[in-house]
Amino acid sequence: MNTSSDSSRNFPSGDVAGDVAGDVAFDVAFDGRSPSLPLAPNWNYETTVAEVEAIIARLEMGELELAETFDQFAIAVEYLRQCEHFLNGQQQRTDLLIETLLDEPEAY
Repeated sequence: MNTSSDSSRNFPSGDVAGDVAGDVAFDVAFDGRSPSLPLAPNWNYETTVAEVEAIIARLEMGELELAETFDQFAIAVEYLRQCEHFLNGQQQRTDLLIETLLDEPEAY
């Protein structure tokens, strides 16, 4: 498997069975849940979306071996789960801020 350390830098430890950077095949639980662990402190939404786009471009080129295609697809799915987890958290934060704003008496 041809992955760089960049391909695995956004995985919260424990979310993926196996060692992506160590060229070991891994399984991703396809149960629809968001990552159970918090995102890494250096995790970045835009960087992760760019990684997904790069994976899609490699897949669309059709030059990967079949096993590598599935590995890259699994990585993209995990990245998308991370993005969903982040966006859900930001939505909850926004909803709470709006609710707090609506509950405050008008100051003007």
